[in-house]
This record gives sequence, structure tokens and C-alpha cells, in this order.
Amino acid sequence: MTAQKTVLILCTGNSCRSQMAEVLLRHDLGGAVRVLSAGTRPQPKVADGAIAALQEAGLPTDGLYPKDVDVVMNEPIDLVVTVCDNAKETCPVFPRPVPREHIAFHDPHGEPLESFIRVRDDIRARLVPAVREALGL
Repeated sequence: MTAQKTVLILCTGNSCRSQMAEVLLRHDLGGAVRVLSAGTRPQPKVADGAIAALQEAGLPTDGLYPKDVDVVMNEPIDLVVTVCDNAKETCPVFPRPVPREHIAFHDPHGEPLESFIRVRDDIRARLVPAVREALGL
């Protein structure tokens, strides 16, 4: 049996896109991956629209909170995926080489729930298969 791979989803605020990606990857890839998310400048809380979009799809939202990338720096990460251009530009240097992918998603902050749902569905359509392929799952 191979060791479980760890993927880090990195965004600026860790309050919307990266949180939705964390939940979707954990759900859609089951136990095949350990999923973390963090931000380069985390916000105080997860966006209400992100929570609502996840709940609308029947996905769990308990325990979600923004985390600073510093708290995951020493984790054994196998893949970093940046989901916003700012995080791509400010992605920190990890203690060991880590493969990186950049898949940008629209930022729905301040928009109606329908925008969050569109971003959620876009993450599921593009990010989940990309992570599956990158990690050879």
C-alpha cells in the first residue's frame, strides 16, 4: 500500500476558493489524499457564500477556518496548488522541493450565491481531475 499523498491548496485569504477546493478534494478523492488549505494573508473567517455553496451541494463545512501558510510549512506536502494569481506570485519557498500547479479561479467575494456556486462547480470540474492526474491517482 502506498503512503497517502498530501496536497496543499493555497490562496491569499484562505476564505473562499481554497476552502471550497479543500472540501471538494477531500470529498471527491476520498481517502486517496490528505488535503490542506492555507492563505498567504488569511482572512478572519470563511466567506458566508463559500459555506452556503458547499452546504447547497450537501458537503460538510464544520471546522473550516482560514489558516496561515506558516502553519503547514513543515508538513510533508506532495503538491501545492495555487488557486489565485496573487498566491502564485507570493507562494513561499517550502523547506523541501514541492511540485506546484497553478489553476486560477474567479473570486466571487461580494457577489451573489450563484457566483459562489459557479466557482464551486468550476473547482470540481477543473481542479479535482488536475490533482488526480498530478498525483497519479
